[in-house]
Amino acid sequence: MIFRNSGAARRAWWDTLKVYREPAALRMLFLGFSAGLPLMLVLGTLSFWLREAGIDRSTIGYLSWVGLAYAFKWAWAPLVDRLPIPFLTRTMGRRRSWLLLSQLAIMAGLVGMATNDPHTALEPVVWCALMVAFGSATQDIALDAFRIESAATDKQAALAASYQTGYRLAMIWAGAGVLWIAARAEVAGIDGYQQGAWRVAYLAMAASMLVGTITVFLSPEPARRLLPPAKNAAAWLDDAVIGPFRDFLVRYRWQAVTILALIAIYRISDVVMGIMANPFYVDMGYTKDEVAAVTKVFGIVMTLAGAFIGGALSIRFGMMRILALGAVLSALTNLLFAWLAGHGHDVTALVAVVSADNLASGIASAAFIAYLSSLTNISYSATQYALFSSIMLLLPKFLAGYSGVYVDAFGYANFFTGTALLGVPVIILLWLASRIVPSTSAMVEGDAAKNDAAEDSDPI
Repeated sequence: MIFRNSGAARRAWWDTLKVYREPAALRMLFLGFSAGLPLMLVLGTLSFWLREAGIDRSTIGYLSWVGLAYAFKWAWAPLVDRLPIPFLTRTMGRRRSWLLLSQLAIMAGLVGMATNDPHTALEPVVWCALMVAFGSATQDIALDAFRIESAATDKQAALAASYQTGYRLAMIWAGAGVLWIAARAEVAGIDGYQQGAWRVAYLAMAASMLVGTITVFLSPEPARRLLPPAKNAAAWLDDAVIGPFRDFLVRYRWQAVTILALIAIYRISDVVMGIMANPFYVDMGYTKDEVAAVTKVFGIVMTLAGAFIGGALSIRFGMMRILALGAVLSALTNLLFAWLAGHGHDVTALVAVVSADNLASGIASAAFIAYLSSLTNISYSATQYALFSSIMLLLPKFLAGYSGVYVDAFGYANFFTGTALLGVPVIILLWLASRIVPSTSAMVEGDAAKNDAAEDSDPI
């Protein structure tokens, strides 16, 4: 099977890797940290805190719906794409103003969570968690647009790799780090739940958001596109909400079906398998320390390595080829889990399997983010990217809900083999998508935007 090279220039490996030292890549490292921090604090870490505070498991399960804010961020993406914020947009620009506003909302929500005790007043904690989730999803929208507009298409994979690095480091800090802080903030000699320790930990997380806030202040606003003012509300709705979807369909016509189908299932092997990963570790007799050390620390390091490798390979060999490589590797590594299911408890084997799986995931993710970025029109980057990133999880998450039923009926080995086979249609769609000539309208409009910005220095 031959995948067309998307035009990546051949260059020395050292010159290829220099892209990670460029200011845009370094900015994405710190902004990625800002994006990755809130997720764990309203999902995984919060559930640990709530359980320690005596909240029952059913309630904790219902509260996980807070994370639905991320799945429906496309609904308000048009506002982030087009709506100016009074004073902030005029002084900072469209992308930076939304980034700053969302980060302030996240910090306020984290402070609110820190200063309320779920043991005695759960509702305020829930509302503050919703503020964090909504602010975080809004930050994701603005940050995706900021990244796409900050560099050319051939450097998007490198920016994605830097973003993922910051994101993963933040997840470690918001997962293991917050527990480490809370444990050391406990008062010696007092057994049981201590709200004061969690208050210190969450206030520390709120302060950690300053990494992203300072980066926003020090970053230049991407070259902006001058948009004609809407004549009325209907015209604005057509341009801001309907326009992004119509633009994509007009640019790709019937080929849009192939592209959307690929987006919908590209990560299906990983997402469906991942739901049963932790139950599998428990059933195989791995201890919490073994799982934490191998999957949460070492595994994340391997994901980061894969992200950098995927970004560099995409630049050198072309995005579509590395997309195919990532899809094949993701499916094959699921077969390693099927082998592990019959191998038994073996930490060395677990390290090898997790290393291969996370390395493949990092490669696939870096190339896939670059691919999604290449599909967007610079005029609608926030809305279109939010739509793509939502589509890519809907079907996999739906199927993953039945993963436990499948394991109960057929066992882990058959389940992991089945998730590997889910990668076959991905390869077919990749072959079809590689034959689609990328639309150049986004690039042309991006160049026009740069020219417009150079000729008009007035703020929005």
